[in-house]
Formats: sequence, C-alpha cells, structure tokens
Amino acid sequence: MFNLANLFTAANLLSGITAILLALTGSWNIAPYAIFAGLIFDFLDGFVARFLKNSSEFGKQLDSLADIVTFGVAPGIIMMVVLAINTDSIVQGDSYEMIKGDFTLWINNMIYNNMNGSWFPLAGLMIPFFSLFRLAKFNVDSRQTDSFIGLPTPANTLFFMTFPLVLGHCSDYYGTSSIIPFIFNPWVIVGLILLMGILMISEIPLFSLKLKNFGFKGNEIRIVFLLISLVFLLLFGLWSMALIVILYLTMSIAKNIFYKRKKNEI
Repeated sequence: MFNLANLFTAANLLSGITAILLALTGSWNIAPYAIFAGLIFDFLDGFVARFLKNSSEFGKQLDSLADIVTFGVAPGIIMMVVLAINTDSIVQGDSYEMIKGDFTLWINNMIYNNMNGSWFPLAGLMIPFFSLFRLAKFNVDSRQTDSFIGLPTPANTLFFMTFPLVLGHCSDYYGTSSIIPFIFNPWVIVGLILLMGILMISEIPLFSLKLKNFGFKGNEIRIVFLLISLVFLLLFGLWSMALIVILYLTMSIAKNIFYKRKKNEI
C-alpha cells in the first residue's frame, strides 16, 4: 500500500490541496507552483511504478483520486479566483491586500446580494466537472494505453495556469499587447473553459509523450513537439504554457488527418 509510487501519488494530492488553500487565501499567483509540483509528482508515481514493476489497480485508483483534486478541483478554484479578481485594480497597482479581498467580496455579494453579483467565477466549476468525467473515461478506456482519447487533465490544467501567472506578472505583460485585455475578458475565459472541457471528453486521438525507444524513428512527432515547445518557452515565457497545449492539440489533429489520408490511399 505505502510503496514509493503511491507516496508520490499522495504528494500529488497534497500539492493540489496546497494550491487550493493558496488560492482561497489570496495567493492565487503562487498557487500554480503547487500545481507544478503536483505535475512532477504525477510523473514520478507512474515512472517509479513502471521502473519498479509494481503497478496495480490500487495505485491506478489512487492516481485518479489525486488527479481529480490537483488537475480538477484546484485549477477550477484558481480560475474562480481569477474571474473574481478586478484585473483593472492589478494593472493600476492597487495594494495586495485590496486585491486579496476581491474573492471574499465576490462570495459575500453572491450570498447576500446575488442579483448584483457576477456569476462568471462559477464557470471555474466546469473544470472539475469535465475533469471528473475525463478521468473516469480514462480508467475504463482500454484504447488509452499508448495514446490519449481527449485532452488529458494535466494538459488542461497547464493551459489555465497561464492566466494566474500572467496576471501575477501583469507589469511585464499588461499594456505590451492589445490581445491581453481581450484574453482576460470574462466571456473569453468562460468560453475557453467550456471549449477545453469539451475537448477533455471528446473522442479526438492525441499522441502520448512516452518515447517508444531512444531513437528518432517512431518518436518523430514527440521529438518535434518537444523542440518546438522549448522554442516557445524561450520566446514567450509564461504565455508558452497555453501555446504549448494549443501546439499539442494542433499537431495531434494534423497527425490524425495525415494517417487517415495515408490509410485511405492504401
């Protein structure tokens, strides 16, 4: 029960809980780093289980339970806070304490004066909603051993962690591009949450990053993806996380079209 792989899974769960606590107590710009720690632990639990050859159904269930917190509930709560924050106050350089109270103010408005309170932050709950079905589907779908059907929850989480990180470094980004006010429009964020949620439960085949061997042949799309992702990291900084997820989806769809055409030609 308490083998090394399962302990990494537990660490993944605790990372997700930490992210939730940070977001709810005002440290929404730090919460993504707890998510990143969860991503590392999530990778390590699978790697260690395969390396030590102690994979089990028990460990698989543990992994899903941890993932629904770290890659479902936690990003949902973080995006609720992002949607409740007055981004104009951040740009204007208001104090941290004022910004910290935005989420509490939204909660109070919803409870005591719900007719005037914004409903936008509730859209964050769609992330754990779709993640729940995505993870359950993954557990029972035998087609997803070497690839994925639908967007994995960690990829969806990485996409949305771009928002709090960019918001936390708005002095570096805000005003440098006309696209930023558009991206942080609540309607755009809600639309993206819904779109990514549908992609999670979709039937779109997506390639896995697991290398089949240590050579280039058979790993072409993975290696190209990793190289382009590295370029994105160097060029776009924090924005690269969302761009890498979009790249992942684009390359997977292109791969599907290519193989479908190749199969039809045969």
